[in-house]
Amino acid sequence: MPDLDHSLAAVQQRIALAAQLASRDPRSVTLLAVSKTFPAEDVRAAHAAGQHAFGENYVQEALTKIETLADLRASLEWHFIGPLQSNKSRPVAENFDWVHSVDRLKIAQRLAEQRPAHLPPLNVCLQVNVSGEASKAGVSPAEAAEVAHAIAALPQLRLRGLMSIPEPAETIDAQRVPHRQLRELFEQLRADGLELDTLSMGMSSDLEAAVLEGATIVRVGTAIFGARDYSH
Repeated sequence: MPDLDHSLAAVQQRIALAAQLASRDPRSVTLLAVSKTFPAEDVRAAHAAGQHAFGENYVQEALTKIETLADLRASLEWHFIGPLQSNKSRPVAENFDWVHSVDRLKIAQRLAEQRPAHLPPLNVCLQVNVSGEASKAGVSPAEAAEVAHAIAALPQLRLRGLMSIPEPAETIDAQRVPHRQLRELFEQLRADGLELDTLSMGMSSDLEAAVLEGATIVRVGTAIFGARDYSH
């Protein structure tokens, strides 16, 4: 395991430099540590180093970690960021604080129905397929307004903004293009009267481009925890 104090500080430094270039307050960007495939002990160590928001992609793995780290629950924020199947929506509605990967209205409806009444509304982002890749989930930019307004009307959910996973690109200028498209769509939805405050975009390889284009949450795993081992 890398030295988490050091790797978290290095990522925060990257965010701060990009924010400075964009004339933004670095505190306007939240670092989401993507802990998928890494054990609960790594999350505990990152929490001890000052990190509070963690992103998970796989429901069963995440639930085991949430349970293992129940003693820290009050100071941890759990974000579900992976593809969500209808039959897995209940445990996500019951255990997470955020879902970034709402890629169709049906999933939002299930989450709204299954969110326990004693919990605060579940924060959700609408996933938009900005690059139009067949392999990626998400609504098309053309459908986004209709779906976003429908989600915003659901009980027990709070639509916070938009999320995307664009195609990888080599240069920072090329990386900025899909992030800019998402930001423009976000601004359009806000102008339409939706109270949105979140742009979840940018990962280890393109977080600078995302911050320059207005990201409020960057989802970083490898640059914090090291390379992933998917063999298990």
